[in-house]
Amino acid sequence: MGKQFIISIGRQYGSGGREIGEKLAKRLDVPLYDRNLFEEIGRIKGIDTNDLEKYDEAPKKHFFSRTVKGYSNSPEENVAELQFALLKSKWADGDSFIVLGRCADDLFRGTEGFVSIFILADTADRINRIENIRHMDEKKAKQAIERHDKKRKAYHDYFSIGGKWGDANNYDLCINSSRLGIDATADAIYDFIVKNLK
Repeated sequence: MGKQFIISIGRQYGSGGREIGEKLAKRLDVPLYDRNLFEEIGRIKGIDTNDLEKYDEAPKKHFFSRTVKGYSNSPEENVAELQFALLKSKWADGDSFIVLGRCADDLFRGTEGFVSIFILADTADRINRIENIRHMDEKKAKQAIERHDKKRKAYHDYFSIGGKWGDANNYDLCINSSRLGIDATADAIYDFIVKNLK
C-alpha cells in the first residue's frame, strides 16, 4: 500500500467480522490483532498471560475495583491498558495492521491513515452462523449473541471517550455482511480502504 495505515473493525457477534478481518489482513499483507495480542504482551513482559484472557474486552467492575495514586486494581482495566499501549507502540514503530475491537476506533481516531469499519448482519444469519461454528442450538446461539454484544458494548463504551459501539456516526463505513456474504463484503471493504487511503 505504500503508507502506514490502521484498520479498526468493530463487529456484532456472529456477523463474520473475524473471518472478514482475516481475509483483509491477507490481502493487505498486514497482521490482524485480536486475542493474539496476549501472546505478544506475554513475550514482551515475560509473563504467562493465560489467566488474563478472561478479562479481554471486558468493562471495569466498579464495585470490586479502586484506583490509588494512578494505579488500578481492576484486572479488566489493566488488561485493556496493556493492549492499548501495545497497539500504540506498534503504530509509533511505523507498523500497519488491522485490529478487531479493542476500542481501536476511538484509540486511533484522527490518526492519518486510519479507517474504521463496523460489521453487522441480520439476526437470523448471526444465529445460524453461531449455531454452526459453536455447535449450539438456536436458543443457546441467541443467548451467546446477546451476551457477547452486551459485553462488547459495555467494554467499548466504558473505555472510549467518543462515540458509542455500533453507532454509525462513529465509523467510516458500516456494512451488513448478510447483503453480500462474507467474501463479497471483504471485497467491498477492501475497495473502500484502498480508495480511502489514496
